Amino acid sequence: MAGIEPTGIERIAAAFAGHSKLAALMPYVMGGYPTVADSIRIGEACVAAGADVIELGVPYSDPLADGPVIHAAATQALAAGASLAGVLEVARALSPSLPVILMCYANMVFAPGADAFVERLARTGACGLIVPDLPQGEADEVLEACDRHGLALVPLAAPTTTPERLAEIGARARGFLYTVSVVGTTGERVALSDQFAQVIGRARASTAVPVALGFGISNPEQARAAAQAGADGVIVGTRLVRAAGESEDPAAAVGALVGELAAGLSAAR
Repeated sequence: MAGIEPTGIERIAAAFAGHSKLAALMPYVMGGYPTVADSIRIGEACVAAGADVIELGVPYSDPLADGPVIHAAATQALAAGASLAGVLEVARALSPSLPVILMCYANMVFAPGADAFVERLARTGACGLIVPDLPQGEADEVLEACDRHGLALVPLAAPTTTPERLAEIGARARGFLYTVSVVGTTGERVALSDQFAQVIGRARASTAVPVALGFGISNPEQARAAAQAGADGVIVGTRLVRAAGESEDPAAAVGALVGELAAGLSAAR
């Protein structure tokens, strides 16, 4: 029916289907870093430079999935007063432009209750949720809440995930399957492309949703290699967060890098 707003899951599907690159470009933005206002400007610069989806991180004191650069950014953001409420305002500001996927840790979800948290997230216009430390036994509650509100609960699959577990994760994935390229935490790495095809192929065989590759991708060559190896989406985080922290104009610095990544993913190249 005309006038019905698409769900978050539908917006993510449209983003993967509607871009003109070799793969959807998915920058990571740390909410509240260096400040909340800066993170909105950084997100807007990502949109202008060719991003298709944004992964928006909530600063957390013990981010088990994140390497030292993102951990340090989270620590600085928290010291500057960043909060979940502030990051949700970043999501609200960016969501009209493209799908925003919130990345946070499980205690933030369960402290108010899964349904209350997801409802609050949905009100910002965000499209999905990533919870890297979500306990397997409590995933059903969060998945059901996300399904009720039309949001995608995006799971992670690692190279070490067993075939049986990968099949279960893939069957329950919404939006896309976040496929981790390497064992370990987020961070920039030098040589990865020889692993991409195997990791992506294994993930793709387990799911019907798009496969996005992340962890360790930091430059246009790696992004293009991931796309050529079959990734539907390419997630870049640490390099962009580092640029935000090193520049007097974080939005311009991140926007320039996202533009380079978009050019590397250009189908016309």
